[in-house]
Amino acid sequence: MRTQVVIIGGGPSGLLLSQLLHVRGIDSIVLERKTRDYVLSRIRAGVLERGLLELMRKAGAAARLEREGLPHDGALLSYGDEMFRIDFKRLTGTSVIVYGQTEVTRDLYDAREAAGGRTEFNVDDVEIHDTNRDRPYVTYRVGSEPRRIDCDFVAGCDGFHGVSRKTIPDGVRKEYERVYPFGWLGVLSETPPVNHELIYATSSRGFALCSMRNPMLSRYYVQCPATDRVEAWSDSAFWDELRRRIPADQAEKLVTGPSIEKSIAPLRSFVCEPMRWGRLFLCGDAAHIVPPTGAKGLNTAASDVHYLYNALRQYYEERDSSGIERYSERALARVWKVERFSWWFSSLMHHFPEQTEFDHKIQTAELEFLRSNEDSQRAMATNYVGLPY
Repeated sequence: MRTQVVIIGGGPSGLLLSQLLHVRGIDSIVLERKTRDYVLSRIRAGVLERGLLELMRKAGAAARLEREGLPHDGALLSYGDEMFRIDFKRLTGTSVIVYGQTEVTRDLYDAREAAGGRTEFNVDDVEIHDTNRDRPYVTYRVGSEPRRIDCDFVAGCDGFHGVSRKTIPDGVRKEYERVYPFGWLGVLSETPPVNHELIYATSSRGFALCSMRNPMLSRYYVQCPATDRVEAWSDSAFWDELRRRIPADQAEKLVTGPSIEKSIAPLRSFVCEPMRWGRLFLCGDAAHIVPPTGAKGLNTAASDVHYLYNALRQYYEERDSSGIERYSERALARVWKVERFSWWFSSLMHHFPEQTEFDHKIQTAELEFLRSNEDSQRAMATNYVGLPY
């Protein structure tokens, strides 16, 4: 087989790239380790920046998102029983869209199938060859059948544990990481959200987040030790803990119900440099991870796709390789700014085991400064709604 671009990974970043390339007449094949149903069973955050919305429009996959997505013009921050609002729309002129990542992925799969794009599922033993030469190729296996695809370029959209990043030689690849000593225990419930906007809360007991997927599907989180097991948390224990961490007036309005999904997500900050090795490009979690505070994971993957899509389009349509040459530089410049924001917001709202009373007082002082200072609010809002590409 031959194609122009092999895309490893059938998650949202790989699918988005494939659809954008298809619109420009650039052929690609997507390789996915699992099945479509498995990919769509994964529950992920769903706060979308304006840039991602524009890319979905370009990919011809934004109709349901625009119809069902919930525009959010602001978010609420609380500490103890104190709560204030960051007005994104007033401070930046734009907003974000609440729409589940699972639904983004579903829309992209539907668009790819409608376009007749090729996706191979259940692939194993993927290996990437000769990306530092002019004729790279990818080998893999489906069942007992070995297969090979020759191509011009390879896009590694296969996540943190995928093969793409490891293809970059150890002597070239440099990795930066911070692992946080806690996780997020998340519950999905068929209940109305406690508030029509997201609440990021901190208290003496730790962090909590009140979010939603739609008007009758809520997503809630509480900070928990990294060593906790989800089986140790009953629904009633989760709801009791959440009530203790959000303002009393919000706790009184909280509607609880049986969880339909419960999981613990670890928190990590991670960046790989470079994001390009010859004709191999890393996108999304294959190159970087952010803690979920501020919902930057999918959005930062989308910014990678933006840079890579335009670089490939420029190469095929204009025979200009400058975008390819500068892909890693451009993507990483934005990635590190997003890493900074996610680290700052996580550090502001979470409790760390080694913190002293002085540290907690500093966190409170910073929240009170943010509450009272419009310039500080504008800086946060600018990062939250999405830095420009």
